Amino acid sequence: MPNILHIDASARPGRSDETRFGSHSRRLSARFVDAWRAARPQDPIVYRDVGQDPPAPVTGRWIHAAFTPPDQREDWMPEALAESDALVDEVLSADVIVAGVPMYNFGVPAQFKAYIDNIVRVGRTFGFDRSREGKPYWPMVPPGKRLVVTTARGDFGYGPGERLEHSNHVEPGIRTAFAYIGISEMHSVAVEYDEFADERLQDSIAKAEQSIDALVARFVTERHTA
Repeated sequence: MPNILHIDASARPGRSDETRFGSHSRRLSARFVDAWRAARPQDPIVYRDVGQDPPAPVTGRWIHAAFTPPDQREDWMPEALAESDALVDEVLSADVIVAGVPMYNFGVPAQFKAYIDNIVRVGRTFGFDRSREGKPYWPMVPPGKRLVVTTARGDFGYGPGERLEHSNHVEPGIRTAFAYIGISEMHSVAVEYDEFADERLQDSIAKAEQSIDALVARFVTERHTA
């Protein structure tokens, strides 16, 4: 029975299919989860809204605690890492992670960057040993997890090989961080033309929703086959 971790990072609290100024990334991430639930209602789903309830940014005390071996930590350190531990536990328990992450100024929202900084944890999601031959870092997250990123962009042409690919730091940044901890399979679905608010936006939404449906159908079929 696979576990699903559903994350939203948009500062907009609603979905664009429910409210006028709602989020497209939330709309797509919810569509994925709704379709998965319809196909496999028995699978547990954990929801984390970092857009409305962001993790605390990493501080000097956090770094001090995280890089102190567990058996040498001072009394205050477990509390400093408690939120990070909860977020890491969710990632480790998940088989499929679906994250709604809009593009803000060419990158991820600050809320989601804080989330990444909390789950990329030495000793928990990646290992580090100065004396290790070759690369001193290695991923610690068990293999086989899948990441689905649903995103939205005001302009258009940010996809691979398109005119603004060089300005897109959303999917590349997420892919790098998650691959570093051991989650290398990532799928991305995007809505574009949000600032234009015309038929091109509606067409982009329709195509994105079709892609979400196809992705869920593929995952579910592979699960049944396995």
